[in-house]
Amino acid sequence: MLAGNKVIITVAVNGGMQENRDGAVVPKQPDEIAEEAARCYEAGASLVHFHARGPDGRNSGDKKIYAETIRQIRARSPILIQTTNGIGVRRDPATGTLHWPSDEERLGILAINPPQDVFGIAAGSADFYNPEGNYPGETPYVNSPELLKSTIQAVYAKGSALEYEVVEASALHRLLRYANEGIFDRHRDNIWLLHGGGFGATPAVARNVIFSIDEGQRLFPQAIVGITATGRDMFRFVTLGIAMSCDLVRVGLEDSIHLPDGTVAKDNVEMVRAAVEIAAIYGATPATVEEARGRFGIAH
Repeated sequence: MLAGNKVIITVAVNGGMQENRDGAVVPKQPDEIAEEAARCYEAGASLVHFHARGPDGRNSGDKKIYAETIRQIRARSPILIQTTNGIGVRRDPATGTLHWPSDEERLGILAINPPQDVFGIAAGSADFYNPEGNYPGETPYVNSPELLKSTIQAVYAKGSALEYEVVEASALHRLLRYANEGIFDRHRDNIWLLHGGGFGATPAVARNVIFSIDEGQRLFPQAIVGITATGRDMFRFVTLGIAMSCDLVRVGLEDSIHLPDGTVAKDNVEMVRAAVEIAAIYGATPATVEEARGRFGIAH
């Protein structure tokens, strides 16, 4: 964990497919996302992760919408902003089939103006399955070597940080291979590994994720260690991560609508507050934006 027993709280406010349900209200439009991000910042989050939605509320890869959302977030709070290359997935309303964006579209998110602070990408392909996030069917989710390598090089050239979503422990060895090829230094201190459970490829089983964390630290000894999960497992894994002194935990309506007691959160703020309360049990407190910025190794 960061110096002073601090933990970075990331809030993933909406995802690409999550919809309002059971009393949970998902922010979709730029002003809604920005207002929610500001309130989450006040509650203890130092990083907001969002997906752009079009005027129809559906997932979008439109860089103009991303840019407008970033502008509105920055107008309301200093919270750090993260986007990912997992953008633009759309479900055909007639057939229910998912349509995936091209690598070119996904790489385009690296060039938004104004820019995001940090980035994210899955560190491997997986059979994605997250019914809690409104992905009810198991779907192949492809992250090509070319996409991952291009993203790594572009993000580090910007002097920013890149979160690798560890879909399963084998993805860590894919990253190690890229490091051995000279694409990046495995000893750099802002390699950022987000370990998770319940996304399809990785079961929400503690010993499995603990192995992934240990393997990540063995291969990338200076890495930022984060943890998350989907559905009712989210806060079990947040608790696990804080107990293990992880640097970062992720909560939010993207991955679940349930609070630790199983009730439905009406918004993301309730989830951030719950994470803060869990951290307090272990004597940890939320990292400030400046502390998070320092751990990510990013300048103003």
